[in-house]
Amino acid sequence: MKSATKPKPQALPRPGEDGQTDGTVLAQLAALQRLSVNELKAKWEDLFGTAAPNNARAFLELRIGYRIQELTYGGLSRDTRRMLDLLADEVEGKITRKGMAYDARNPLPGTKLVREWNGTEHTVTVRHDGYELNGRKFKSLSAVAKAITGTNWNGFRFFGFRDKQRGGT
Repeated sequence: MKSATKPKPQALPRPGEDGQTDGTVLAQLAALQRLSVNELKAKWEDLFGTAAPNNARAFLELRIGYRIQELTYGGLSRDTRRMLDLLADEVEGKITRKGMAYDARNPLPGTKLVREWNGTEHTVTVRHDGYELNGRKFKSLSAVAKAITGTNWNGFRFFGFRDKQRGGT
């Protein structure tokens, strides 16, 4: 007995290749609104290589629109997908606070972070369950930064961490 093979999802050219531009992606997205549900289901099969999971027009338009952009511009990085999966597990109660989503920006427990603010040096100890400043425990670096400055800060930025994508450490 011969097994049926799934059709391979349609690949879209990258911007600049074969005349592909933002304008054509926008045109494809706008065209989705003019398609019937049956046409959207056919488009789904072209892009995903499987039958559409339901007949909900709004769902099909949204997900197909995302897929067009994903194939054109690239999808989420492996680290981002992993982080989203961990966050979803946390929300669903599959993991506890101890097993919370790992953030690659976090330094190892035991690390001392030193920051001078208004002439005063502040030393923060990274713990496995948060951060400690002057004997007080905090859940985030942003909470530590607010305790030091009295105003809201991005904690990673306050303590000098840089995004890897921007060429920092």
